[in-house]
Amino acid sequence: MTAIEARPQSPLLVLDEAVAAPDVSIQAQILQRLAEIRRDTGVVLVFVSHDLAVVRHITEETVVMRRGRVVEQGPTDRLLCAPEDPYTRLLPASVPRRGWDPADAVRARAETDAA
Repeated sequence: MTAIEARPQSPLLVLDEAVAAPDVSIQAQILQRLAEIRRDTGVVLVFVSHDLAVVRHITEETVVMRRGRVVEQGPTDRLLCAPEDPYTRLLPASVPRRGWDPADAVRARAETDAA
C-alpha cells in the first residue's frame, strides 16, 4: 500500500528533481527541511529523482518507471538492494563508485534494451 492509498486525505507535494542542482550542503538542508515538513504536517511527498542516494535517504516506498510505465515498486531498501526487474538492477549498477567502469553499465543497458 502506498502512502497516497494509506492517507488519501493528506496533502500531497510533488517534488521533481528538487535537489538536483544545489551543492551537497544546500541539498542536505533541503532534505532536512522536507523531513521536518513531512513529520510536522503529515504531507505525502512524491519525490521524482535520478539520485539514488537521495531516494534512499528520503523515501520509504519507491516506484521505478521506464518509458512511462511502472516496472517495479516496493520498499526503497528492497528495491535498491535486491531489485527484481532487469531495468531496476541497472540503476545501482550505473552509479559511479570505486572500480566502476561505465562500459559495464552501457553493456548492461544494451542487454536490457534487447530483452
